[in-house]
Amino acid sequence: MVDSQIAARGIRDKRVLEAMRKVPRHLFVDEALWDQAYGDFPLPIGEGQTISQPYIVARMTEELGLKGDERVLEIGTGSGYQTAILAELSKQVFSVERIPSLLQRARTVLDKLGYRNVMIKLDDGTWGWKDYAPFDAIMVTAGAPVVPEPLLEQLSDPGIMVVPVGDEYSQVLTKIIKRDGKLFTETLEGVRFVKLIGDHGWRV
Repeated sequence: MVDSQIAARGIRDKRVLEAMRKVPRHLFVDEALWDQAYGDFPLPIGEGQTISQPYIVARMTEELGLKGDERVLEIGTGSGYQTAILAELSKQVFSVERIPSLLQRARTVLDKLGYRNVMIKLDDGTWGWKDYAPFDAIMVTAGAPVVPEPLLEQLSDPGIMVVPVGDEYSQVLTKIIKRDGKLFTETLEGVRFVKLIGDHGWRV
């Protein structure tokens, strides 16, 4: 998976590649899908949600430029796979999930794998997690119509956010850098994520 789908497509961060090799992706999907877990495509995880394809996980993670001492906010825990990758690469991960069954399953798998630097809460992720702000890096794992304002406010200066922005059918992976009180935006590539549901995202 790492050699043919990720490194071959330009991911160069050695720490990201190492984390992708280490985390057992199959444990984050139903056992019936284990034989597909390392394929170059997203998979269903229930409740109308998906686990992103490995390359997109690596691409979004690489864009955060994590060195190991960061506090990271993740919006959309989902399966917990992306959470585990972030936990391998940062000091602490704060993850917000709106669907109870997904949160519980992700927490169980992350605990089983020994990740002690992850906090998860059930809430509307478009509000971020103000109690622990600011965050050195923020990753949004669902497509937003616009960048949620609370997340911009909770991003450290300097800090980096990666978020898919667009309509409900396609988005552009967007990197936002906060530096010296200013926001700089880069568009990376076209993606397709499930909708970011919440007060500052899509309404149910």
